[in-house]
Amino acid sequence: MVKLDEKIDEAIKDLLSSDKPWVTIVWDDPVNLMTYVTYVLMELFGYSKEKAHSLMMQVHTEGKAVVSTGSREEMEHDVARLHEYGLWATLVRGDQAL
Repeated sequence: MVKLDEKIDEAIKDLLSSDKPWVTIVWDDPVNLMTYVTYVLMELFGYSKEKAHSLMMQVHTEGKAVVSTGSREEMEHDVARLHEYGLWATLVRGDQAL
């Protein structure tokens, strides 16, 4: 039982490790207009119109796009902000993305 607890603790530490980047993913949805998604990416992340449009097109054609990278806490904040604008977004550890 002790070895199992140690393995669980190690797995939790690995998941929460700050040395591994996390990413925010925006998902395609049937609700938001492409121009609106572009606007939100420009507004929240300060992307140029070209960069925001490129990410929006990736969402539209591939179903999802990574829009930001950082610590887990930062990505939780980004996901919450995207949700406030009505976009579908999740976070995942960078090594598990796409």
